Amino acid sequence: MVKTASTMLPLGSDAPGFSLPNVDGSDVSLADFSGKPLMVVFMCNHCPFVVHLREALASFGSEYLSKGLSVVGISSNDVGNYPQDGPEKMKEEAASAGYTFPYLYDGTQDVAKAYRAACTPDFFLFDNDHKLVYRGQFDDSRPDSGIPVTGEDLRAACDAILAGNPVTEDQKPSIGCNIKWKAGAAPDYFTG
Repeated sequence: MVKTASTMLPLGSDAPGFSLPNVDGSDVSLADFSGKPLMVVFMCNHCPFVVHLREALASFGSEYLSKGLSVVGISSNDVGNYPQDGPEKMKEEAASAGYTFPYLYDGTQDVAKAYRAACTPDFFLFDNDHKLVYRGQFDDSRPDSGIPVTGEDLRAACDAILAGNPVTEDQKPSIGCNIKWKAGAAPDYFTG
């Protein structure tokens, strides 16, 4: 299990556009969330770091969707080498985990590159104008750390943005498995 840190995209960055297929067969785009705060998480089915947060992430999604936050999961892994992360398996995982948010497939990996995503999970929170206000970890818990999964860091950022308050700039990078890039396709910012 190789640990890779998020790239910490500069705060204030615009949310890169996307239009990707959801596990329910519909297409979901950034424009669908116009004027709403949006949390984008790069994730996958098999990563031990995502599996560690799976139950808490499903609960987080349901709770914060009801509070007015838009939430989107995106899987960008190379399914040629990691078929367990392909669209059909994503559909099964979304149902099994209880994800109530769209779970999108980035088959070209272009969206992951636009967000400078590096690991799974990698969290990006945007305000109503889709300016980046938080990028980093869910919380301090990691597989086998013995630290309970609370979502403390991401929850604090989401609560602030939903209340119209500034989000602290003291943010810790997420740690996870590297995104599984297609052969020769790893972006230059990726060092894992």
